[in-house]
Amino acid sequence: MTVGREDVEILKPRIDKREYRRIVLRNSLQVLLISDPDTDKCAASMNVGVGSFCDPVGLDGLAHFLEHMLFYASEKYPLEDSYSKYITEHGGSRNAFTDYEMTNYFFDVNTDCFEEALDRFAQFFIKPLMSADATMREIKAVDSENKKNLLSDAWRMNQLQKHLSLESHPFHKFSTGNWDTLYVRPKAKGVDTRQELLKFYEDKYSANLMHLVVYSKESLDKIQCLVEDKFQEIQNSDRSHFQFPGQPCTSEHLQILVRAVPVKQGHKLRIVWPITPSILHYKDGPCKYLGHLIGHKGEGSLFYVLKRLGWATGLSAGEGVCTSEFSFFKVVIGLTDAGQDRMQDVIGLLFRYIQLLQESGVCKWIFDELSAICETGFHYKDKISPMYYVLNISSNMQRYPEKDWLVGSSLPSDFNPTTIQKILNELSPESVRIFWESKKFEGLTDKVEPWYGTAYSIEKVSPSTIQAWMSSAPNENLHLPAPNVFIPTDLSIKNAQEKIKLPVSLRKSSYSKLWYKPDTVFFTPKAYVKINFDCPHAINSPETEVLTDLFTRLLMDYLNEYAYYAQVAGLRYHVRCTDGGFQVTLVGYNHKLRILLETIVDKIAKFEVKPDRFSVIKEMAIKDYQNWKFQQPYEQAKDYFSLILEDQSWPWMEQLEVLPCLNAEDLAKFAPIMLSRAFLECYIAGNIVHEEAVSMIHHVEDVFFKGSNAICQPLFPSQILRNRVVKLGKGMNYCYSKEGLNPSDENSALVHYIQVHRDDFKLNVKLQLVALIAEQAAFHQLRSVEQLGYITLLRLRNDSGIHGLQFIIQSTVKDPGHIDIRVEAFLKMFESKLYEMTKDDFKSNVNALINMKLEKHKNLSEESQFYWTEIISGAPKFDRREAEVDALKKLTRQELIYFFDENLKVGATRKKTLSVRVYGSQHLAEYNSQKSEAVQPNTVQIDDIFSFRRSRPLYASVR
Repeated sequence: MTVGREDVEILKPRIDKREYRRIVLRNSLQVLLISDPDTDKCAASMNVGVGSFCDPVGLDGLAHFLEHMLFYASEKYPLEDSYSKYITEHGGSRNAFTDYEMTNYFFDVNTDCFEEALDRFAQFFIKPLMSADATMREIKAVDSENKKNLLSDAWRMNQLQKHLSLESHPFHKFSTGNWDTLYVRPKAKGVDTRQELLKFYEDKYSANLMHLVVYSKESLDKIQCLVEDKFQEIQNSDRSHFQFPGQPCTSEHLQILVRAVPVKQGHKLRIVWPITPSILHYKDGPCKYLGHLIGHKGEGSLFYVLKRLGWATGLSAGEGVCTSEFSFFKVVIGLTDAGQDRMQDVIGLLFRYIQLLQESGVCKWIFDELSAICETGFHYKDKISPMYYVLNISSNMQRYPEKDWLVGSSLPSDFNPTTIQKILNELSPESVRIFWESKKFEGLTDKVEPWYGTAYSIEKVSPSTIQAWMSSAPNENLHLPAPNVFIPTDLSIKNAQEKIKLPVSLRKSSYSKLWYKPDTVFFTPKAYVKINFDCPHAINSPETEVLTDLFTRLLMDYLNEYAYYAQVAGLRYHVRCTDGGFQVTLVGYNHKLRILLETIVDKIAKFEVKPDRFSVIKEMAIKDYQNWKFQQPYEQAKDYFSLILEDQSWPWMEQLEVLPCLNAEDLAKFAPIMLSRAFLECYIAGNIVHEEAVSMIHHVEDVFFKGSNAICQPLFPSQILRNRVVKLGKGMNYCYSKEGLNPSDENSALVHYIQVHRDDFKLNVKLQLVALIAEQAAFHQLRSVEQLGYITLLRLRNDSGIHGLQFIIQSTVKDPGHIDIRVEAFLKMFESKLYEMTKDDFKSNVNALINMKLEKHKNLSEESQFYWTEIISGAPKFDRREAEVDALKKLTRQELIYFFDENLKVGATRKKTLSVRVYGSQHLAEYNSQKSEAVQPNTVQIDDIFSFRRSRPLYASVR
């Protein structure tokens, strides 16, 4: 059965207690087995060494289309979508993606049904069924997926870079595929797409090109038996590994400046060089080293200088597209309006910094510091979900030797200045490709990229021109970063005096409340700190909400050059707006966390508005608000939905209206008013003893609330914030229709929501169980069969403790009114399915949901986010999962049916429905005609959101 078993020593993190074994099946399939007795989920990932580069000429997107088709059915399991149904109904999830040189399929599922799930998965690669009917329907799904991406700048710019490459190289191809490439063009040439699909599968998918990872709670021997039983029948045609030699860019595609028109507001520079793939020298980490320095944000860095000049809003650097034969190093710079006008100086400064790196030589101390950070990161890496863990490893198996399957290229350990210098030399004016995006180029371009319709123009830019830009750029003090003071040196684990299983309230005053949970589970040298500043003055109008947004953006801006070092060293921080004020979060190594917290607190307390930075931040904010209209239509629908239901929410249009009128003085006056009344809700967890936690919050209170000139005063009882939700009428259907904000977007969208109940354990589990049973059935009917749209989701929704069920569908095929009818038709169909459900099926679904609820948290952040959600609800129920499991164990099939009949069934007297419809350019005729249609009985057409909101009662606050 197994022809090879090598006990290769696979490098793994020090704290990793899992066991690993590499085996090779007799069909040459390489497998990594992972045994984790503590896991609640089992998972598998199959990486196939066949990607979009293998697409036949004239069938762009065929590899991606095959990825879609393998999910449908197999000879052993011929029922369509039965694999997805089985996974979903047993607490799991599944997905796949197609890359240039590989396609990856992966799933996870509850542990008690892994064997059958794995068998269903294995059949993808043994005897899949690809029926003619399913083939036609799934081409439409691929087309819908592509249409979703047509107005995404990331997709558009990626394809433009591919378009400007050698036409004969596979990098040039359009890899997604659409109706045109997979049906229209082949048909016109007499090519049968399904036959080509079958041929592609038979010819290319061979066991010797596959790498499988299987993750289970069983012993390695048991997992090995399972894998041998399920996967040995995969055909091995002993295919040679697909290779695509040659570079995608010739001299014609280098030394170019491309001006491109994006969809969204904003200006961006993407500077790209073809380089030697760093995977050939992955232990030397050349791109990690160079990306670390060019992308640095500390004092003396390129970004620091560009930001100080008011020219840049962001900068990143590192290896982008990377294959075994070629690679690109890219630097992406977000530009301000002033930076857009000084593009030549920006490019000149970038090349000046590269020149500085040349002159400085490769620095061993910088490499050693980076290597130490990466090593600590690897050995104390948080556990992640088994599904994403196996996905990462199976992808690595195609690229790296066995001993480095877990670590990949994340651990540069060999200092080799020659390798780094080689890549640095390749970042030259002779081989540069500059892509410059701005709306300012509208009407000034003369070319169009064929797949996404991106307007662009192209010109040559010689090395002498770039040399001139370097000479004329301002003479700024660019220098290498200082040693990183935030690198942790104390990684010891502290003993929690008491074994606290749930968060406890350590202290409460009129100023703050501190919740505390020591790490008694993960035993890593990390901590999690979150402080919510509840500030009533922050959210009482569109204007104050925008000012709070500007306040948090400026804070992050001021912290950048100092706190960036903390981020590099594995201590992340964030300051962001909330619906009640703003929030400070710190996550990472606990050793120097307090230093960073005190710095952030000090910046808040001594907040001042620097007019030059205010102008830049305001400009960025205006563009962000303007770009709201370029969101996907389903995202627009979700935002309208929140606006209708949430009592304290303001529309982006009003915020955009006030934003241009605000100035630095307005913010300077507002900040002390916002902070004048506050309450701090705090949560501290992890490798911190309770005395440290109390001391931290004492310090924060002292800064804000103590002294003769205290910044903050406690809240009045009348100021305690409450989030309240609009109560919909029983037996009523509410509908809000809106034209899509982007006239170029053909997609329409529907959010169909059923409001059910206030937070209650027994009712919660009934709704969750209905959603679990209905999720895959909805996907199969509305997406696979009816092909309404690639985005077809059924999700639970919780708005401040008010629970409901929502369907989210985006489509170019049908208008939202039609989709609404189809959702109702599905609910009628599902009604029969529920009534016919056997006792065994009911029990199986209940057990699946119980297993999902009892799934342990993977890491400190995941655990903390769960408890934080309870804390900010105002009525924390930390034992929620256990209480809901108890409720599930007592639930009967008849009670579930009664719940459905009362609350969700079409025509139920208690049912409360809200439909939000966004009409894309394809369906404007339907939008106009539905406005004149007679309103159906028990239906309310919402014309004005705020009049409607004022007219409705609100649910009592959970707090």
